[in-house]
Amino acid sequence: MTRHASWTFREGDEIAPGRNAVRLLGGGHRYEAYLAWDEELHALVVVKILRPSLLEDEAARAAIAGEAQALEGLDHPVIVRCFDAVLEGDRPHLVLEFLDGPRLSTLLRRYGIVVEQLLPLALQMCSALHYLSRRRIVHLDVKPRNIIMSAPPRLVDLSVARRLDDVRKIRTPIGTDAYMAPEQCEPSLFSHIGPPADVWGLGVTLYEALSRSLPFPKGTPSSRFPQLVQEPSSLPRQVPARLAELVLACLDKKPEARPAAAELAAALETLVAGLPRARLGLFRPGGRKRRSEFSA
Repeated sequence: MTRHASWTFREGDEIAPGRNAVRLLGGGHRYEAYLAWDEELHALVVVKILRPSLLEDEAARAAIAGEAQALEGLDHPVIVRCFDAVLEGDRPHLVLEFLDGPRLSTLLRRYGIVVEQLLPLALQMCSALHYLSRRRIVHLDVKPRNIIMSAPPRLVDLSVARRLDDVRKIRTPIGTDAYMAPEQCEPSLFSHIGPPADVWGLGVTLYEALSRSLPFPKGTPSSRFPQLVQEPSSLPRQVPARLAELVLACLDKKPEARPAAAELAAALETLVAGLPRARLGLFRPGGRKRRSEFSA
């Protein structure tokens, strides 16, 4: 894989007028993310900036513009907010909400999560997915790494999200292999990609949280997407039967057979209502809990 150049901003360096770097948070193939101070907002933000080696790359510029379009006008407590998008000039970047919390993927890897903590989180994610579907947007990359466990948790990274009018044009695989719905793996086999693809991603996320493993084996060069032909592995016996049933319903190969986000939320609410109130809470490293705003 080609290693793309870094901006190498240091603390205090100006990323853009009124926006100064604090530290590098991370990066991917196309972008770097910096914690930065925004003078106008008078707050810490995340600046997601196109790598300098890709400034002349039309596909990379189109991708950041597409993410800006997907984020435009979104206003939901469980979806990361975008404060500004600078798409022209020599430093195309987005200004995103800074979220103070670990990724769900990190918590699952280090500590795991119990059902009493997972159910309220699942409800929050259903809320976000329902909202996106009503706004005619498909996230296309729902996975533990894209859930930040702040208060409340947030669904982040709309870099491959599409509006429904555009998602119908997809002809090649899109998303993260292990979390992709069958229609994302092989669009030609399905009439279209829509909100059920995000329900699938949430289903894989919940499955992983409950079992500490993925529902399908890792793909191979000759069989990249086992979810196209295999059924998901069984969940551990200790998972409540009704919860296991709901998670596996999200992993139905037929998009139309999966529950809508609002339907899944309604079913999960029944399970949440049966939890002891004192045990509801978000996971905290070291086993500490706090009262959750999810409590019914």
